[in-house]
Amino acid sequence: MNSTNTFKNVMVAGATGYLGQYLLLELKKQGYQSIALARSPSKLGHLPVDNIIRAEVTQPESLKGRLEDVDCLISTVGITRQKDGLSYMDVDYQANLNLLKEASASGVQKFIYVSVLNGHLMRSLKMVEAKERFVDEIMHSAMDHTIIRPNGFFSDMCDLLKMAQKGKVYLFGDGNYCGNPIHGEDLARFIVNNMHHPLSELEVGGPEILSQNEMARAAFGAIGRKEKIVHIPSWIGQAFLHLVRRFTTEKTYGPIEFFMTVMAMDMVAFEYGEHRLSDFYKNPDQPPRGKINDNWKQNGKEVPSEDVIFTGKGE
Repeated sequence: MNSTNTFKNVMVAGATGYLGQYLLLELKKQGYQSIALARSPSKLGHLPVDNIIRAEVTQPESLKGRLEDVDCLISTVGITRQKDGLSYMDVDYQANLNLLKEASASGVQKFIYVSVLNGHLMRSLKMVEAKERFVDEIMHSAMDHTIIRPNGFFSDMCDLLKMAQKGKVYLFGDGNYCGNPIHGEDLARFIVNNMHHPLSELEVGGPEILSQNEMARAAFGAIGRKEKIVHIPSWIGQAFLHLVRRFTTEKTYGPIEFFMTVMAMDMVAFEYGEHRLSDFYKNPDQPPRGKINDNWKQNGKEVPSEDVIFTGKGE
């Protein structure tokens, strides 16, 4: 372990998700003892993790006594689409609150929660409402904490690539709103590097600020096709969103209203990282991977050093 680290054991809740996998790799790179908390340990595969704990974060009794040796807890727990009968409030709010209560009872030194950029501007959205309600809880708790507010993940930008592959990219408005989405590997490095940061909130995005038009052009460029971008008047998008909210359930309109809202504002944060969106578009399905120099243990069993490939699809 790096001698400058004051945390020894770091737990990742939501370890099988997109960001959780990158966090486990980064923790190992930086010499921390990593603990993966997941409801489906079989999805972890050959991850560089020192200990795996099976628990269901929506069931507080399954967490009892499981965090006693944890110094820092990083929670990526959250859902984009409701499933298994669970709502945003069940997962993004209550499950994280369950973790916070158990962390407090177990003497965890710090709680790091991954939320969303501009959350305070989007509290009316069902998905963000649950996240921000938990942010309120942790802000008013005695727990030392940092709220990480990242821009959209590169993986979220795949919708533009899929449209490009079909020949046209549709954008609401003129496409001039800007953002700097971030790769999971860069975000994981930012989080681990800032585990001891004194500020209670940190915003972060990728290394390049692009307009939506530029993101669409990057998608066409990656697949070698002539760009064709169709701009749809904003009022049509608003009318569509009104109808979706009125005639469908939260399960259906939740992801739609979030996507349409973030596409109708600038989403720009502190520029960080090395990965470029244009490069990601050329190979979007490549799993997280990295070289582990030392032997690592999974459930106490030593595993030889090798290239590690993550294949889990997430919680």
